[in-house]
Amino acid sequence: MRNQKNLPGLRVISFVLGLLGWYLVTEYTAIMLPGPQAVLQKFMAVAQSGVLFTDIAASLRRVLTGFLLGTALAIPIGFVMGWYGVARGLIDPWIQFFRMIPPLAIIPLAIITLGIDEAPKIFVIFLAAFLSSVVATYQGVIGVDRTLINAARVLGAGDRVIFGRVVVPASLPFILVGCRIGLGSAWATLVAAELIAAQSGLGFRMQQAQLFYDMPTIFVSLIAIGVLGLLMDRVVQWAETRLTSWQERI
Repeated sequence: MRNQKNLPGLRVISFVLGLLGWYLVTEYTAIMLPGPQAVLQKFMAVAQSGVLFTDIAASLRRVLTGFLLGTALAIPIGFVMGWYGVARGLIDPWIQFFRMIPPLAIIPLAIITLGIDEAPKIFVIFLAAFLSSVVATYQGVIGVDRTLINAARVLGAGDRVIFGRVVVPASLPFILVGCRIGLGSAWATLVAAELIAAQSGLGFRMQQAQLFYDMPTIFVSLIAIGVLGLLMDRVVQWAETRLTSWQERI
């Protein structure tokens, strides 16, 4: 295993270099973007007014609801598809079909069928998370080493024991990677989801700022989405490390 003790220091250096590059681009080029100082001032203003935290709470509620519902449904369906050939034949064509349709393209249909309340926003995020997670789970099940399954059968294990003691643990790394991808998809879909008659949220605030060419507010919302997504990804990554401690890592 490679030495990972230097990773925190490298991340700090990367962050500092990113801020420096941002400052140099905004100060010494003709690109019309707000610098770090202007964005920090806007951040302090919207944080003190409470608007930022209201938007964060609204966006977090939508993302978490859609993501949790999507993964909760995707994992059992992925297991069923991977374990039963008949289910795979019946379900897989539809999964692949909807994967080719961007979740954003579902927005008009979601508005017509679900109205303009929270339901269509959450549904679009749910769909993005579901499609990412179900494929990862399915691939994890069909990718289980057949030697492990055959060895368990030789030892007298039945299908239920094999599924619970062999297939599920072996598929867990794929499931958690699918959760990370699904979480990214949920955040990526958020801004478009909040086009649907939202009155709060980070995506909504960005769209309002666009109308008034308020670039610092757009940057504040972008950074907030990035930081929140990064923190949630780190939580899933931590869970992955704990739950798959048996897996060899580079």
